[in-house]
Amino acid sequence: MTLGHGHNHHHIAHGDLTKRAAIASVSVALFLLALKIFAATETGSVALLASLADTGFDVLASVLTLFSVRYAAMPADDDHRFGHGKAEALSALLQVVLITVSAILIAWRAIVRLGAQEQTAHPEYGIGVSVIAIVATLALLAYQRQVVRKTGSVAIQADHVHYQSDLLLNVAVIVAILLDTMLNVRGADPLFGIAIALWLSWGAYRAARLALDQLLDREWPEEKRQRFIDVALRHPELRGIHDMRTRSSGAHDFCQFHVWVDPNMTVAAAHRIMDEVEQALMDAFPGVEVLIHPDPEGHKDEMGYIPAQTIERGEKHDD
Repeated sequence: MTLGHGHNHHHIAHGDLTKRAAIASVSVALFLLALKIFAATETGSVALLASLADTGFDVLASVLTLFSVRYAAMPADDDHRFGHGKAEALSALLQVVLITVSAILIAWRAIVRLGAQEQTAHPEYGIGVSVIAIVATLALLAYQRQVVRKTGSVAIQADHVHYQSDLLLNVAVIVAILLDTMLNVRGADPLFGIAIALWLSWGAYRAARLALDQLLDREWPEEKRQRFIDVALRHPELRGIHDMRTRSSGAHDFCQFHVWVDPNMTVAAAHRIMDEVEQALMDAFPGVEVLIHPDPEGHKDEMGYIPAQTIERGEKHDD
């Protein structure tokens, strides 16, 4: 299928959104890094040091995300006919490595501090910086949610997962410092550091699953597949759908499937129907790349290695 101007415009718009979100992420990370370097030096808090280490990795991850979404937004070319969208999934996996390393270093420093039983100094610095970090992170998360909702970008989603952990991390820093310095609960600060490391590990696992789903061409969620099928079968001259395959690459969606039509239909009539179905699908799922193969009603290709899903007009299924 030849993609029209509207399809290309859709991907350009998505690319611009993901690039702006990545630039915002880099800016916030650099701002917070400068603040936390000062606060961690003054307080000696392990929880704040953990937050600083995580912010340092945020800078690297956000820069990596920026480069990946810029590359993923490049249009398809002769060597990459499906585009460059999987660069986002690769970026997300590299972020997972950074998050995991960060969690290990934080846990190690917390265990060392747990044995030393040192008290945190200048708690007001740590609390003040953490409050500023919470406000900045909340603003960034709200913007990232909008971009992910509009584009489905897996790289921005991985970055979003990381900053969600940052939000809890900064709250944990405040609680840890208050317990350690004002309520004199010894060991609270390093214990919170360990808890933060565990939370980061969970975030890394979730981000890895998202990235691997795209790299391994996982099918769309069943609910999305069903909505797609319902839109296609609205055309009165389609008799059924079979051998449907879907995948995502970055913010790009791809779907190919076979349809049954009247065996006595002319090629010109079948071509007209395919164009009408494609248009309806692209109206309902903007930016999707659709490939449809018409078959005479009842015909199935012998493709034993792929379980065929056949949906005939009038058949009922669960959403």
